[in-house]
Amino acid sequence: MGERLTPRDFDQMQTLGDIARFHAKARPQAIGLRFEGRDTSFAEFDRHTNQVANALIASGVKKGDRVAYIGKNSDLYFELLFGAAKMGAVTLPIGWRLAPAEMAYIVADGGGPLVFVGPELRDAALAALGELEAPPRMIEMEYGGPGGFIAWRNIQPKSDPATPISVNDVAVQLYTSGTTGRPKGAMLTHENLLGGRREAVEAGMDWNQWGPDDVSLVAMPVGHIGGTGWGIVGLYNGARGVVAREFDPYAVLDFIEKEGISKMFMVPAALQIVVNQPRAREVDYSRLKYILYGASPIPVDLLRECMEVFGCGFCQQYGMTETCGTIVYLPPEDHDPNGNPRMRSAGLPMPGVELKIIDEQGNTLPPNTVGEVATRSKANMAGYWKLDEATRSTMGEDGWLRTGDAGYLDEDGYLYIHDRVKDMIISGGENIYPAEVENAVYGHPDVAEVAIIGVPDEKWGETVKAVVALKPGATADPQAILDFARSRIAGFKAPKSVDFVPALPRNASGKILKRQLREPYWAGKDRGVN
Repeated sequence: MGERLTPRDFDQMQTLGDIARFHAKARPQAIGLRFEGRDTSFAEFDRHTNQVANALIASGVKKGDRVAYIGKNSDLYFELLFGAAKMGAVTLPIGWRLAPAEMAYIVADGGGPLVFVGPELRDAALAALGELEAPPRMIEMEYGGPGGFIAWRNIQPKSDPATPISVNDVAVQLYTSGTTGRPKGAMLTHENLLGGRREAVEAGMDWNQWGPDDVSLVAMPVGHIGGTGWGIVGLYNGARGVVAREFDPYAVLDFIEKEGISKMFMVPAALQIVVNQPRAREVDYSRLKYILYGASPIPVDLLRECMEVFGCGFCQQYGMTETCGTIVYLPPEDHDPNGNPRMRSAGLPMPGVELKIIDEQGNTLPPNTVGEVATRSKANMAGYWKLDEATRSTMGEDGWLRTGDAGYLDEDGYLYIHDRVKDMIISGGENIYPAEVENAVYGHPDVAEVAIIGVPDEKWGETVKAVVALKPGATADPQAILDFARSRIAGFKAPKSVDFVPALPRNASGKILKRQLREPYWAGKDRGVN
């Protein structure tokens, strides 16, 4: 099957398009992507992405234009992503769980001429596009007829478009929930996505080594860095990527068994569902080498059970969309089924990543002092799309990016996350900003004011709670408020419970004291995030 790639090989893959070209030469017949019985060799992937690039050019897409994708995971999504990268367009994947109004905002913000839509999202996409004055042209991804993606791709030549692409060109634009209630488009360049990967390869960490016989499960949604980024990493390393249409914890064991999965990335809430399945202890895990997990810490009891059942190495990943995913890792050797102090940490910086803890003025704090976590590396985004002020408040001219997480570094350089500087909630690996949810709840006719907070949840890490003060004479009807919110935003963002209070606590300047609202729910916990 060939040898493990060398640093010299990675030097030939400076852009996403280069990845397709390199592996088409090095391992043309090896399978790069497998999706629901459809295999795509690296040679075919290179040809298909050339055709996609040529089809985009023929459709009037210019270098720098955004092309949106509304759909679940698919091998064709990666053809679109790499094809767009070859001719200089920027792929803008949109989370399929979003409400149509949220999708419409992102499509309009990107402003591109085309939107590609997966079969399950056709109705939602049509509803979203119906809200726009000048909607982009829609191309259906898995539709085999005229006008569908396959026909649109296949009428084009298989020759490389040979468009000059810089490593500093933006390749992907991923949207993150916004503190103001509007999502922000994080612009990720080829260098952001790939520059740090090469440094990590050179460091020779066992869990990060890939060979030609590795098989990766791409199950996290491509609207997140965990899905798109993990898919890119597998292709970069020349591994086979088995693409799951969506994350179904009940299908994971089948994938492990039938496809010989050797590496996968999951959130702890998903691991819990997988390991609790009745047949979890009957599956052959001999091919499974490492499970990478992230988005929230893992309870020691759950980790102990996972280590016993899966019998593989575990590596925690900490990062954010703005850093192309992982910037900190907790190595397998620090995972002790008996528990140890380091298992409370997020881990050590990845090769090439700098970390520091800063105070509100930006001064660096000494070890074991809580402040805001800041990071600098090649993986830091180019900025937020059309949001210069938000970019400046997140990234300094010196290249340091403020993460919004509060934590400290110990004397050995391990990062411990203590709380969040921002009000963000992470539930089941999904980032939720209270401002978005508050905007959705405020419109209810009985609500005078609302504060959204995250409260501990055993299954999802945190769950969303609405604390509501009612208008005079209104009746407390929690279900009506929950239903109203769900009609306006994605279900995973909507509150799961409502508490009523006479008035929200505020400071002298009128700011709602969310920490005070959160305190009773987090009493007895050793940190303010789950």
